[in-house]
Amino acid sequence: MRIAITLNTSWNIYNFRMSLIQALIKDGHEVVAIAPHDEYTVKLIEAGCEFEDVTMDSRGASPIRDTGLTFELHNIYKRVKPDIILHYTIKPNIYGTLAAAWLGIPVINNVSGLGTIFLNEDWISKIALSLYRFSFKFPKKVFFQNHEDYQLFMDKKLIQRNICEVIPGSGIDLNEFTPHPPQEKAEGEPFEFLMISRLIIDKGIREYVAAAAILQERGMNAKFNLLGKLDELHSRGISAKELNFWIEEGYINYLGSTDDVRPFINNADCVVLPSYREGTPRTLLEAAACAKPIVASNVPGCNNIVDHRLNGILCKVKDEDDLALKMKEMYYMAPELRHKMGEKGREIVERRFDHNLVIERYLKAIDQNATLKPELRAAYANNL
Repeated sequence: MRIAITLNTSWNIYNFRMSLIQALIKDGHEVVAIAPHDEYTVKLIEAGCEFEDVTMDSRGASPIRDTGLTFELHNIYKRVKPDIILHYTIKPNIYGTLAAAWLGIPVINNVSGLGTIFLNEDWISKIALSLYRFSFKFPKKVFFQNHEDYQLFMDKKLIQRNICEVIPGSGIDLNEFTPHPPQEKAEGEPFEFLMISRLIIDKGIREYVAAAAILQERGMNAKFNLLGKLDELHSRGISAKELNFWIEEGYINYLGSTDDVRPFINNADCVVLPSYREGTPRTLLEAAACAKPIVASNVPGCNNIVDHRLNGILCKVKDEDDLALKMKEMYYMAPELRHKMGEKGREIVERRFDHNLVIERYLKAIDQNATLKPELRAAYANNL
């Protein structure tokens, strides 16, 4: 079977979907990765994917400008001739679905996060919701990464219930992310908080920095590490000027970006994510799999992973004072209690978020829905 997977960046495919791609290739399927070309494209090709470049801006929402993406994806799908297409992220879900429907190709969509259009109420948001409502008439299956997002789509009447299913995010490879034995801190060695995120406002970056400033002012012996890529072109991105100010003032210890977060997680005492809303945040799955206690905002996605006071502490969203209070609580907690929190987190991901659970659901959905009508197969044979 020929399976296309369309996403807003090659980086995204490589970092979050490779387990599924490897499983598909192992089962004898041909996989075509469709995304903008970046430094991770060659890694996809080396992994056994075919690759198709597409022009797609992942940094902002402009429904009028993005309509052209439908035509570009139509031409790619017509040329590639997939039996089924897997879409992730907002633009492929909307415009890719319309392109596939035009050609009669079955699709499976994944709502991996709602983005800023659900956080704002403006004309762009209204258009986007209308596009969702129309385009989501066509998928064979739509996976959601948490029950809150699914319920929101139901409440807004964006989708039919019978094609929906909630899955545990993108899952986590439990053999790749494993706990390391806790090490005793030397006297005077600082406690280490770690936030892993793209540097965009909606991840709660500014709240994290403000909380760090509050706690430093109160004399806390802690390092406030920030790991993630600067993305100034994003409509909600943090500027280099603002980041440099934080660094110069000593509010944070900026670690840049990396292809392997595991050493940074293993060195941390607590992982923090004060995001405004998530699908199922991969960074928290990675932290929990490595048995690290978590401080995160009490919002959909984050509270899907963090059970308050079991494997972490939940804070109020967009509230730097409450975030500082919860980070302070984690700092003063007895080490054995933090370790128990980490162990509970590992148990949670083992039970609910193993990536094999996600792969099984996808393989089943592909098997059930990758069937073109005979007349469409004939049209494909004649190059449409």
